[in-house]
Amino acid sequence: MNYESIKGSVAVLISGGVDSAVVVHQLCEAGLKPDLHYIKIGMEGEDSSCTAEEDIELSEATARKYGLKLEVTDLQKEYWEQVVGYTIERVKMGLTPNPDVMCNRLIKFGAFEQKVGCHYDYIATGHYATNVEIDGKMWLGTAKDPVKDQTDFLAQLSYEQLSHTLFPIGHLMKEEVRQIAIDAKLPSARRKDSQGICFLGKINYNDFLRRFLGEKEGKIIDIETNKVIGTHRGYWFHTIGQRKGLGLSGGPWFVVKKNIRKNIIFVANGWDTQLQYGHDFRLADFHYITEPLPIEAGSKEQGASEMPIQFKVRHVGHFMPGIISLDDEGYHIHSDAPIQGIAPGQFGCIYDAEARICYGSGEIGIYKNNNE
Repeated sequence: MNYESIKGSVAVLISGGVDSAVVVHQLCEAGLKPDLHYIKIGMEGEDSSCTAEEDIELSEATARKYGLKLEVTDLQKEYWEQVVGYTIERVKMGLTPNPDVMCNRLIKFGAFEQKVGCHYDYIATGHYATNVEIDGKMWLGTAKDPVKDQTDFLAQLSYEQLSHTLFPIGHLMKEEVRQIAIDAKLPSARRKDSQGICFLGKINYNDFLRRFLGEKEGKIIDIETNKVIGTHRGYWFHTIGQRKGLGLSGGPWFVVKKNIRKNIIFVANGWDTQLQYGHDFRLADFHYITEPLPIEAGSKEQGASEMPIQFKVRHVGHFMPGIISLDDEGYHIHSDAPIQGIAPGQFGCIYDAEARICYGSGEIGIYKNNNE
């Protein structure tokens, strides 16, 4: 996208990190004068120390460097009610939620849009994604850097949200972004990338779950021998595909199934165990961004249509090839290649066959035999 040709007001969601700072630099280099906005969402309390203070200091330094205005928008209440609430409810159901996906949909492009973003023509972010226009319609495009691609975090956006969002660094590799920051002497040029869930700060995720869901001892069972080989402190601390944190000897062990009603974790042993893999999954629903998928429902006997795709079932640095079809139960994805750790509650993100554009995503559904 040619940012020199942009007409209208632009707001940048700045985080204090290197990516959003380079967004500011790129837009200013194009002759724009965006307003900077820092969204405060971290949990409060002495044991939930967040990096907000340092984030804001670095954001202010970036604003000063380019003579721009910075505003801090406090959305902690909205985040707690919408995203943290969603996380706890999904975990209680035995699912593996993705708070960052919902943060983008409900907070950064939702609550912020309603309070502040609606006053701007464009919102620019430091996400690794691109804007792709095809036949006059805007599509969510993948990033040049496949390892940093963040379209899976953005695949629940609405078309309206996407249509006035800019991704100025999506055409760059991460190393290029870092070098631009160093060359431009940006305050956050050498700051490390943030890790983990945004609202937790320094809180351990399991400590967070323990605070709201407590502990309840349950059995860990070897799914191949049906023998009890250990105990756990609650199914909500574990997710399908998990290897670490099980406290079992003779590993590696992988969580391959959970019985929520009986609070049982089933595990399989060995790096090469096929029980941690699958070839098929369903989406409990599907949210498309720009247009519905061009396939029709039906059975194989009725000649139902299907189409080749690429997909992700978690935030990883690669796409997987597969086939998507639609029947009476919804969307079904099949891959000849084995899929590791298909976790209900996570989002399955669907792309075209070249992994150039993202159609949208849906929550991976629970199979009955995994939730007895």
